[in-house]
Amino acid sequence: MSPASKLPIIAIVGRPNVGKSTLFNRYAGRRRALVEDQPGITRDRIAEQVEVAGRAVLLVDTAGLDPDADAGLPAAIQAQARAAVADADAILFLVDAKSGLLPEDEALARTLHRTAKPLVLAVNKIDLPQHEPRVGEFHGLGFESVHAVSAEHGRGAWDALEALVAAVPEAVAPEPTQEGLRIALVGRPNVGKSSLVNRLAGGERVVVSEVPGTTRDAIDTRIERDGEVFTIVDTAGLRRAGRRTRVAERGSALMTVRSLERAEAALIVLDAAEGFTDQDARVASLARERGCATAVLANKWDRLGGEGDGDRDALREAIRRGLRFMEDAPVLATSAKTGLGCERIFPLVRRIVRAADRRISTGELNRWLRAAVERHEPAMAQRGSRRRPLKFFYATQTGVRPPTFVLFCTEPAAVQTSYRRFLENQLREAFDLEGTPVRLRLRARGEPAYAKG
Repeated sequence: MSPASKLPIIAIVGRPNVGKSTLFNRYAGRRRALVEDQPGITRDRIAEQVEVAGRAVLLVDTAGLDPDADAGLPAAIQAQARAAVADADAILFLVDAKSGLLPEDEALARTLHRTAKPLVLAVNKIDLPQHEPRVGEFHGLGFESVHAVSAEHGRGAWDALEALVAAVPEAVAPEPTQEGLRIALVGRPNVGKSSLVNRLAGGERVVVSEVPGTTRDAIDTRIERDGEVFTIVDTAGLRRAGRRTRVAERGSALMTVRSLERAEAALIVLDAAEGFTDQDARVASLARERGCATAVLANKWDRLGGEGDGDRDALREAIRRGLRFMEDAPVLATSAKTGLGCERIFPLVRRIVRAADRRISTGELNRWLRAAVERHEPAMAQRGSRRRPLKFFYATQTGVRPPTFVLFCTEPAAVQTSYRRFLENQLREAFDLEGTPVRLRLRARGEPAYAKG
């Protein structure tokens, strides 16, 4: 959450697996946070602006607060959750009626009693009226405002949130937060995506651990550079589909795809120390398919030898071979640990997004098309026993992000794949379309330019 924001912040807190993410999704109106019946699935703060009784608030879903976490990944997760509570204007404390009052709930209640912030105790999993008596034992925690809720079915959920928001002083909501360019960081697990986000943000904004798969939700981080706003989306690591055995990992993969659909640019992060893998190529291909401007960050470059070292040369060659389907994508050597190359990331993003936004006049396109066809004529079109020359008439641009062009010719179906590739390469070279997908549509003369296909 940007410190400049004036929206009231409501943090949903509680021990692990009491239903915080389910309740969060209920309020958000969509499956924004991962939900699975296993403790510890939510690992980072997730924020969503929601309307409550005519007021805009920022709702924050946190990892389950565990007072005993003191080392490693659990401690990092708890630090994130406590930071969310510290940032909050009010707290929705969630407990589980089905499990009953546990010592962990009592420990958290003692901690929360120390705050002067508005607080509502929501007793979850009161799914039916006959479950109401279960609320009684939680009154002993000493909170004035106690509500029976069902995150799964919605029963009482909005009443609890409305009561909490009513206790928060009125604040002037700012203009909608400027997201700027949305950048999705994607790659295999444990290649350093979260570490790169923290390096760029100048602080510990997302959980970092040596344990693969630490990030499971897509986490938005807003950063300003030179007066320009960027929103970096740290996504879950993508394993090969056959290895996504857990529900949480499959959900993470789906969220990564959704993040790519919303992003203007995708940065493919790979582990330079491990070399280029087939899965790196699959991730890059996925980003291209979603239409994102794309660049590659060869992270952990500091673990390789010095300049001129054979390992570095071999890695560059492996990346070039592996990304032959998107040779236009620039490759940047980075190290989240030392900061190597990180200052060049935002200028690189600006450059590839400018290419994705580039509009070319019809006149320029047609001069380019004539020159390209003169340089290399297409193969003859075969119809039965007859061979006929394949002629191109004119071209026009129909869209950006990615740049999309329609070329009109006599026999669209007869244009060979190799010739389409030639035209795309010529187009990139002529108009500096670095790092962006290019869509070429072929039409017969007389067909509409905006037809599907």
